[in-house]
Amino acid sequence: MPINSVQRRALNTSMKNISLPYGKKELLLKLPEGPHYEFIAPIDHSASPDPLQTVGEALDHPCDGVRLFDFPAPRKVAIAINDKTRPVPHFELLYPLVRRLNNMGVSNAQIIFIIASGTHKPMPSTEYPEVLPKELSSNHTVIAHDCDCKNELKYLGTTSFGTPVWANRVFMEADIRIVVGNIEPHHFMGFSGGVKSAAIGLSGRETICHNHAFITHPNARLGCYENNPMRQDVEEIGKMMGVHYAVNAILDKDKNLVHAVAGEPLAVMAAGIPLSRKICQVPVTDKFDVVIASCGGYPKDINLYQAQKAQTNASLITRDGGTIILVAQCVEGIGSQGFEEFMQDVHSIDEVIKKFKQSEFQIGPHKAFLFARIGRRVNTMLVSEISQSVVKNLLLTPSSNVNAALKLALANCPDHPRIAILPHAVATVPLIV
Repeated sequence: MPINSVQRRALNTSMKNISLPYGKKELLLKLPEGPHYEFIAPIDHSASPDPLQTVGEALDHPCDGVRLFDFPAPRKVAIAINDKTRPVPHFELLYPLVRRLNNMGVSNAQIIFIIASGTHKPMPSTEYPEVLPKELSSNHTVIAHDCDCKNELKYLGTTSFGTPVWANRVFMEADIRIVVGNIEPHHFMGFSGGVKSAAIGLSGRETICHNHAFITHPNARLGCYENNPMRQDVEEIGKMMGVHYAVNAILDKDKNLVHAVAGEPLAVMAAGIPLSRKICQVPVTDKFDVVIASCGGYPKDINLYQAQKAQTNASLITRDGGTIILVAQCVEGIGSQGFEEFMQDVHSIDEVIKKFKQSEFQIGPHKAFLFARIGRRVNTMLVSEISQSVVKNLLLTPSSNVNAALKLALANCPDHPRIAILPHAVATVPLIV
């Protein structure tokens, strides 16, 4: 039976079944008697009863006091939006934004939406309705960024971190450059949001690779913002791009809009991060033998590349030698050819880490490093639709279903094991207190 989430709840033996998000459906987890179970999820926050009004109020009362109306009348406005791998509520964020631009005298023909693909495969036009309301996609120009098309990039110089900045040329040619997205904890960027949609989403591959090479830095971690070199490099990239404005949402575990913040990007991050922390952070008293972690369903488990974020969060409360059961449908498979190819000639966790550190940094193989870094300490079982042979090649343990995985994990546990269940692991930051 479904259970209403609270910060932490011990489950009694009468609670036999729990539904776990899995793609666009759910899996039924059956709990055997004996272990101590805890259900760990973000605190329930009331979603906005009128998201459009909430976003409108954020636009009318920006964090830094600078409204869109304060900008000179633009000839062209470029808006960076996220691709289908991010659960951004574009409908709620974009309609109020476009309405205010129209009220400034900006016509629909002067507004262009750029899908911030980063290193992901650019979305074809047939998929635009997946991220953009039909009315907006039909009345405005929409393009998808391609990080590998040098003709579409403009060189801006180098950050103080040594990152060469190549930016989307169309975005740079606009008079007002706006980013739209979510603020939420990020497993190595600290937090998403702010200029990241442009600084990473609309950059060239060389820019993204140099920035992401900070992944081995001890401060490139979940929830670390001010001292995170990767994130602070992103802020510099955003300044060099001249991002004028950010409109960001803070969502609950069910992807409903709770808060909206707008204004100058740094001011938006300063206001939005505390709001995100209040929703996502959950205090936990001790580590667990087994952590069952669902990403939270589609699109967070669209592929393994995205699903790895849930493993990071689950690892925070998994004891050394324990097991993470990662529940991720992965309807699009691994999601990274570079990740898959990197793993073809390695046969152990130590080999993965050694190869990664000896190789030039590339997007894709960095996921292999993240899996391996956690794999040094805990075992990860994957419940997905990826073939078991492929999962084994990734040095993960495949399982046919979540109940079989739990049975196997319990067989390797000490007496009186402690089991944690994270039904929305990507949106949950468990902290040992």
